[in-house]
Amino acid sequence: MPNIRRFLTFLLFTFPSLVSFAQKGAPTEEDYYRMIKIPIPEGIVLEAGGLEVMPNGKLAVSTRRGDIYMVENAFKETGDDAKFTLWAEGLHEVLGLSFADGWLYATQRPEVTRIKDLDDDGRADLFETVSDAWEISGDYHEYNFGSKFDKEGNMWLVLCLTGSFSSKVPFRGWCVRVTKDGKMIPTASGIRSPGGIGLNCKGEVFYCDNQGPWNGTSTLKHLTPGSFQGHPGGFQWYQLETTQKAIGPKPDEPANGSRFHKEMERLPKYRPPAILLPHGKVGNSASGIACDGSGGKFGPFKEQLFVSDQTHSVVNRCFLEKINGFYQGACFPFRKGFGSGNVPLIQCPDGSLYSGGTDRGWGARGGKRFALDRLVWTGKTPFEILEMRIQRDGFELEFTKPVDPKTATDLSSYSMKTYTYIFQAKYGSPEVDHTTPTIKSATLGKDGKTVKLVVDGLQIGHVHELKSAGVRSKEESYPLLHEVAYYTLWHLPEK
Repeated sequence: MPNIRRFLTFLLFTFPSLVSFAQKGAPTEEDYYRMIKIPIPEGIVLEAGGLEVMPNGKLAVSTRRGDIYMVENAFKETGDDAKFTLWAEGLHEVLGLSFADGWLYATQRPEVTRIKDLDDDGRADLFETVSDAWEISGDYHEYNFGSKFDKEGNMWLVLCLTGSFSSKVPFRGWCVRVTKDGKMIPTASGIRSPGGIGLNCKGEVFYCDNQGPWNGTSTLKHLTPGSFQGHPGGFQWYQLETTQKAIGPKPDEPANGSRFHKEMERLPKYRPPAILLPHGKVGNSASGIACDGSGGKFGPFKEQLFVSDQTHSVVNRCFLEKINGFYQGACFPFRKGFGSGNVPLIQCPDGSLYSGGTDRGWGARGGKRFALDRLVWTGKTPFEILEMRIQRDGFELEFTKPVDPKTATDLSSYSMKTYTYIFQAKYGSPEVDHTTPTIKSATLGKDGKTVKLVVDGLQIGHVHELKSAGVRSKEESYPLLHEVAYYTLWHLPEK
């Protein structure tokens, strides 16, 4: 026993920060982002598909069963006072809500509908079809996810294929835009199986596609008019007159068994995923997207995208940068512990993040059949990699807090490997083409929060999986809350 006391005394005086760390224990995600689980009344099957904050402060929640509920008291300190009221029913799997000009717009499988409560009695009275210029065959897979309205007043829709491989009816496997006056504009081909769609803080549109044919892993993709997103299953709809007027002729077929960056060089219309989301590591089924436009109400991650995953019941964080006209960037784990399989995600006016969950037909780790969860920032800043920026000779890491100089410049604090996926017609892909770059130096910047990593062996078209397990914060000597980053590299900066 005396020996143990002497050893503890030695630690206390020699490494006080280490002892403090051991006494307090490493902080957890809950210390920084508190999760409020909203109780769902018995008898309500809330398989959430869409979320919107209404002008009166209520939260609108649409369901895969075709209902829309209004939730009162959705922004209190706890969810105990939340009150659910059925506002509309009888719709067809609503996977998107957007309020504009006094109407609530609902994205159903066969159409976009605008809905209004004329007599203000808490039930919708008027339902008007805005657009139904695409078709459905009745196949289970023909989901339709709708965005909020963009700056031009258009709603963007991503229409799942008929099954994973084909498109039996017009515009399945396409992105289309719908104007408020009902015009449908074919916008991009190559869609497979979206899980969500959203706008960044600049108003640009991104969607998540899921692992399957021509998608070796789940992805975050940037939608641009005229682009080909990777899956040729809906190519026959280029022959329609409306398509040719909107975006021109069909591109060449991708080469089966190729790699993303090789097809980038060969196919001018092909836009590779902004971020490859490593399968089984950050999730299996990427879904809802929300941009942090809160102005600091949700912590330090200004204008970054939060991307939920349905299977893993988590939300990840994505930092994006545009290099040579293409988005690329890093994915970081952010928050786990949601009640069901996250699908819709929205940032609310108070800065909090709402997620709706469902597991029917898909399965999810959360454990519940459905859930409604809210994340609130506690005001404490987690020790994280804030941004991971590409350099011609490596990466620049910016941390949320000053780093301990010794650990941040120690090469043993870091490790890196790279891999990619086969661009193929078969379902999914293993990780392939593994390499192990060499981290040659780690230099701390004058701000105390930026570290330049010089890396020998960067690989175009690969995920660069960086572990920074040895880095500690300067003040508390804490490790990173999440030590792994996954950067997808398409282009090196010219300078």
